[in-house]
Amino acid sequence: MRRTDLFNDGWTFAQGFTEAAKTTVMTGESVRLPHNAVDLPFNYFDETCYQRAFTYQKILAWQPDFQDREVSIVFDGAMADAQVFVNGTAVVAHQDGFTPFEARLTPHLKAGDNLITVKIDGSENPDIPPFGGRIDYLTYAGIYRDAWLKLTTPVSISSIKIETQETLADAKGVSVRVDLANPGDDAIEGRLTVELKDGDRVIASQSQVVTGTRSTVQFKGLEGLGLWDLDTPQLYSAEVHLETAGGIDNIASHFGFRTAEFTVDGFKLNGKALKILGLNRHQAWPYSGYAMGKRAQERDAEILKHDLKCNLVRTSHYPQSPWFLDHCDRIGLLVFEEIPGWQHIGDKAWQAQSVRNVERMITRDWNHPSIILWGVRINESQDNHDFYAETNRVARATDPTRQTGGVRFITDSEFLEDVFTMNDFYLGSEEMPGANHSRTPLRDQQVCTGLPSKVPYIVTEYNGHMYPTKRHDQEQRQAEHVTRHLQVLNAMYGERSTSGAIGWCAFDYNTHKDFGSGDRICHHGVMDMFREPKFAAFAYASQCEADDEVILKPVTFWARGERNIGGVVPLIVLTNCDEVEFVYGDHIRKRAGPDRETYPHLPHPPVIFDRRHFSAEELGNWGMAWLDGEMIGYRNGREVERVKFAGGPVPTRLDVVADDDTLPAATKDQVRVIVRALDQVGNLLPFLDEPVHVAVSGAAKLLGPSTSVLTGGATGFWLESTGETGAIEVTVTSPRFETRHLTLSAV
Repeated sequence: MRRTDLFNDGWTFAQGFTEAAKTTVMTGESVRLPHNAVDLPFNYFDETCYQRAFTYQKILAWQPDFQDREVSIVFDGAMADAQVFVNGTAVVAHQDGFTPFEARLTPHLKAGDNLITVKIDGSENPDIPPFGGRIDYLTYAGIYRDAWLKLTTPVSISSIKIETQETLADAKGVSVRVDLANPGDDAIEGRLTVELKDGDRVIASQSQVVTGTRSTVQFKGLEGLGLWDLDTPQLYSAEVHLETAGGIDNIASHFGFRTAEFTVDGFKLNGKALKILGLNRHQAWPYSGYAMGKRAQERDAEILKHDLKCNLVRTSHYPQSPWFLDHCDRIGLLVFEEIPGWQHIGDKAWQAQSVRNVERMITRDWNHPSIILWGVRINESQDNHDFYAETNRVARATDPTRQTGGVRFITDSEFLEDVFTMNDFYLGSEEMPGANHSRTPLRDQQVCTGLPSKVPYIVTEYNGHMYPTKRHDQEQRQAEHVTRHLQVLNAMYGERSTSGAIGWCAFDYNTHKDFGSGDRICHHGVMDMFREPKFAAFAYASQCEADDEVILKPVTFWARGERNIGGVVPLIVLTNCDEVEFVYGDHIRKRAGPDRETYPHLPHPPVIFDRRHFSAEELGNWGMAWLDGEMIGYRNGREVERVKFAGGPVPTRLDVVADDDTLPAATKDQVRVIVRALDQVGNLLPFLDEPVHVAVSGAAKLLGPSTSVLTGGATGFWLESTGETGAIEVTVTSPRFETRHLTLSAV
């Protein structure tokens, strides 16, 4: 039987690379994968520090199981130019930092110890996409995803591709294409068995003789099976067994029954119209860059789906972690996945590499039901007919079941894909004071496409760099940030032919010196780098139904002098309540409903309290003393949520919350901890910029510095497993607060 074991532990890491490392054990640091070659400060650093070569080594002792087997190492991702040597012999080179590659060890292994050496060059090599121009994100060097030791029979299963037919019928069909690997080129004789399963229950099984490297097994008339949908993401599995003279090989993949189609009348999931409400995501974290494990990847998917209430994520601008995509499948989060790139197109060799990236991306991910669109164009690049005709051809040949898209920001661009995917930053293309913008939030699609009729169309970026906003920025700027997101969403919901809109972006991210706010951060997210929400996050969350979660988020710090003209009106309340009551002290109470006049198309427009709601006398009654306030949300005439504000906030409590109370010990993984400085009614103290010290003992270590500063009233950190089991003790101290203790466990 096949063995696939994690190969993450016991690596030695060294700065630089020499020819001697191919055959000689080097001295260095003992590390576990995933690994970041250079951990960076939170901001203000020199990103060129990792743009050089590094060495990873590991001793693989001969095992009896290796006899008469195919032995290889599968690397899920290494940035950016990787070469693997076994006992001094080069076995594979891979010039793509975002897709997996396999190092075949079989002919190079010997009895005793075998030296595995991996050279990683993090240089921005102009021969490798996305490099050659300037890119607005970082590509952190290292073996930053998992590695696996794989043992198979001499003839083995290399991949399976699962396609569903008659998906919306009561009796469904499935085809399972099986490709075999045969390094020895011997004649293939064997039996192939495919089982379709719902958990442990076998739905159907077929067996057939195989004599070549490709076979397809077809199932028809499958009844009683559910659809993969956003609310009920039903998953099934296909288990494939190959029996040859060399033994038995096996592989499995999950899949789901669903249809996904972009049309001139919008997007349809399983034949039903669905407006796409999405955000873009970079797979980067503070300090550790890309090198985060399974649980951290899953948590990002959960934040997008459950906290931000999005139904789609775009993997800007490259294929992302298999753990992330697996979790999107499990929780029902749609994915638009695209090849690596950012504006720049290189020479013919570069383009050929990019075409291979299309095939590698699709081959890796074609069984994910969450993926509904392949991005086959370099993000925001100029037209290039031959190049993009080829990327589309390869995508359609490799996976004819999904449509293609290609993200551009130029109008009248040649339309070679199935879906016209457009970055529309028109709203922010001029500085416009206040909320009454003179330009439409989104342009008419035919103005963008230049085509005589409408086509399948989706907006893939908006806002972002047009109005960068920090979580601790002035309240008035944050209110404008919220307004810009709301206006685009309202326009999107109001245009039937627009399939949806994907905002730029979910999380702030580190970037090159040429971009961002000069601090090596692009503050473009609706959340900061610690995944702590800005007010704009609730522009998205508030569009969910209240049966899912009641949202009541006033866009205010509740202070008389924070705004340019004083006071808190106009006050935007992001909510899915029917009505909101505004209470000031004990003498002003006002109720208002959603502002459907300004936002007629949003599922849940904000409630906006402004001077229309108050008489001159009432406004005069605000007085000089700043009083407590409340916002009360109502549904069907009944109170469902209440938010209080202190007229005189004081530091009261340090809130320390972990996403989980356990951490896997066997794998290198992480759990996030958020620290918030709260006032007497539980609100953030947005201007308390004081140090926080974190001490960690036991079976985990701290990622990042032990002392950081509260920014916007909060900060965060991650705990990383060390391989040991047991208790993890966390102590958080700050000058004005009682010390907080947190206990987790590594299991």
